[in-house]
Amino acid sequence: MRSPRPRFARPSLVVTAALALAAVAGCGGGSSTTGGGPAAAPGGGAFTPPKIEALKSLGPGEGQVNLVAWAGYAEDGSNDPKVDWVHPFEKATGCTVNTKTAGTSDEMVNLMKTGEYDAVSASGDASLRLIASGTVAPVNTDLVPNYADVFDGLKLKPWNSVNGVAYGIPHGRGANLLMWRTDTVKPAPDSWSAVFDPASPYKGKVTAYDSPIYIADAALYLMSAKPELGIKDPYALDDKQLQAAVDLLKQQKQNIGEYWSDYTKAVQSFKSGDTVVGTTWQVIANLVKADKAPVETTLPKEGSTGWSDTWMVAAKAKHPNCAYKWLDWIISPKANAQVAEWFGEAPSNAKACEQTSDKSFCDTYHATDEEYFSKVHYWTTPIAQCLDGRTDVKCTDYSEWTRAWTEIKG
Repeated sequence: MRSPRPRFARPSLVVTAALALAAVAGCGGGSSTTGGGPAAAPGGGAFTPPKIEALKSLGPGEGQVNLVAWAGYAEDGSNDPKVDWVHPFEKATGCTVNTKTAGTSDEMVNLMKTGEYDAVSASGDASLRLIASGTVAPVNTDLVPNYADVFDGLKLKPWNSVNGVAYGIPHGRGANLLMWRTDTVKPAPDSWSAVFDPASPYKGKVTAYDSPIYIADAALYLMSAKPELGIKDPYALDDKQLQAAVDLLKQQKQNIGEYWSDYTKAVQSFKSGDTVVGTTWQVIANLVKADKAPVETTLPKEGSTGWSDTWMVAAKAKHPNCAYKWLDWIISPKANAQVAEWFGEAPSNAKACEQTSDKSFCDTYHATDEEYFSKVHYWTTPIAQCLDGRTDVKCTDYSEWTRAWTEIKG
């Protein structure tokens, strides 16, 4: 069985980084964080990043490239001889790949700030910090031919662009889903109320994701459950809105059997029946079903949170040409199909679906279903500048979310 990285099994953001991001926030309006929201446009965006020029033209490769990546994103056959898209890249480009596998977004940010690495596969909780600190440069997408085939729903989004300028190349995407055991939970749920109902009949067998970013899941539910709160973006919460989400999560805690961040534990808990309903990822559902446990998943009517990782280039990359060659390679149809199947997420390149070994893979992960992903609010770092465009209030940043999560869990 392959071993995908436990998505977002990462410690909370450090307070200083969140405060630094808030400090550089400019005065522009915000952008939607939903999959179908508007692309960042001139005059929009959450802040004004340092002025750094993108690479203007490609030269010959420098002979190597140093990457910071999530486990499973730069496979060279050492984990499975049949899973290798690094050596073919090296042979095609002459660029030797040196990969540092990072376990958390904080680690990625710190590693990139050393200046020793050329590119990074940043998640939405790290990408804005890297942009704001001047650690990464804008990306000249004209130098990445395969970018033309990336799904439009992933281009120029708030977590990979600022003011209409691309700062990275989309790698893949996925949604956080609701899963339940069909032999216990009846009728089949279609709402996040299944995990937030204070009178849940499944007390002690509800699970939730163990991270401050899970506050966004509560905020998303409150967008429709309590419209009077005025939440428009689950990552843009003022003090009152954050408190409402915290109150909901404290209430939910009474029904939680266990919080999870390790996907293998989530699989075992659903298989054993210790958990009967809660938040999951598609790859977890696939593994549970493969072991014949009676589970189903849905993207609830309120929508969901989710992720899209981005390959970004260091502002002071020592091997920029090889870095750009890697960016183009990892989203090429064949390599993007390989990494998507190995890891368990929808590919970013539309042509990758023709290359997957499992011909139903892209259907399973909704790769081409933009209507599906329009309901997904991708992880984005909360900052003091409200990401929903409000200028009359100050929003809570991730350091405040971190403190709140500690309070919620007691």
